[in-house]
Amino acid sequence: MTKKSKRISWKDLLILSVSALRANFLRSLLTILGVSIGVFSVVGVMTALTAVRQSIDSSLNIFGADVFQISKDPAINLSGNRRSRRPPITPKQAAEFKSMMDSDAIPTTLSATDRGEWVTYNGERAPSRISIIGTNENYMLTNKYDLAMGRPLSQADIEFNRPVTVIGHYILDTLFPNESPLDKTIYLEDGRFTVIGVLKEKGDLFGESMDGVALIPHTKFVETNWHRRRSMEIAVQSGSVENIPNVQQLATGHMRLVRGLEPEDENNFEITSNQALQNAFGEIAGIVAIAGLLVSGIALVCAGIGIMNIMLVSVSERVSEIGLRKALGARQKDILAQFLLEAIFLSEAGAAIGILLGMGAGNVVAKFANSAMIIPWFWVGTAIAICSFIGIAFGFLPALRAARLHPVEALRQD
Repeated sequence: MTKKSKRISWKDLLILSVSALRANFLRSLLTILGVSIGVFSVVGVMTALTAVRQSIDSSLNIFGADVFQISKDPAINLSGNRRSRRPPITPKQAAEFKSMMDSDAIPTTLSATDRGEWVTYNGERAPSRISIIGTNENYMLTNKYDLAMGRPLSQADIEFNRPVTVIGHYILDTLFPNESPLDKTIYLEDGRFTVIGVLKEKGDLFGESMDGVALIPHTKFVETNWHRRRSMEIAVQSGSVENIPNVQQLATGHMRLVRGLEPEDENNFEITSNQALQNAFGEIAGIVAIAGLLVSGIALVCAGIGIMNIMLVSVSERVSEIGLRKALGARQKDILAQFLLEAIFLSEAGAAIGILLGMGAGNVVAKFANSAMIIPWFWVGTAIAICSFIGIAFGFLPALRAARLHPVEALRQD
């Protein structure tokens, strides 16, 4: 037999490898599932985190890039302490703060929200509950709302405590499908309000409709909906991203003054920018990602050990086959390549299943987060590369053992 006749093509090696795995289908399937679990965890976690991050980034765009918020407590609390001893920001403090900021010509929004409220017009109630937001004339500016019709809240509405409201697009669609809502009277829980404007459609934020809202003067809100545990929320527009640090410093001084803090006292309020929220989520996402990678790494190592085990068993069961092929002229590297291909096939099949399941689970999260479908190409490529390495690393020893079998001894064992 010539040297050329002893060569086996890669196509034939692949056919032999697949045939050998099909002969032990259940065992091969269980090994593939072991790999897929590890890949599923890393691809699923990273897809979900990417989706949530995109949702947060896009949702934070409801505020201008030059807007920061002031509240009693941090927007994201990483300390684990749920109970806050900070006193709430009272309407009086908020009004004094706004007056100081107005003197510096800096737009400031005061707001407080009641969620899960009913709205009624002519005895007909909207199917879903809405949010009643007590605010001032700057709310649309700092929250990037546009007006569809009518007019916004004015400073006079706030000062004279007028029972007027600017409604969201959801209320327009459900209660005024065939008529203009302007100058009509609606009932918001126990109060009667005259509609003076309608907001343009906004969409959802973190799964909550931004169109199911009714803006009323915060003075009227305090009169009808306030209680001592409430705290005012404040938004400040700095004019530009570059000017945020200067305006934050000014706002801190004004806020300390209205809160009655001494020079040695710590701030009992929180100033938060979009960047700070993104950084805080980045910390949380980093912790989750590390935990996911650790779990995935352990699962993949265990799957690699499973691949080595099944390949060692396979070599032991196929000693006579190996001896016969060698006696017919098969070379060591042909045997080595065949068994390596089997190990790599098991690993990559597990990778394919894990990637598909992980992307599916991650995009379910993306759907709930109102994010677009995501294909995490980096992690898909990483998963394929790692599984290729696992197949080669854990399959090499069994393949080498098969390749080094002496044909006479192998046939004798038969």
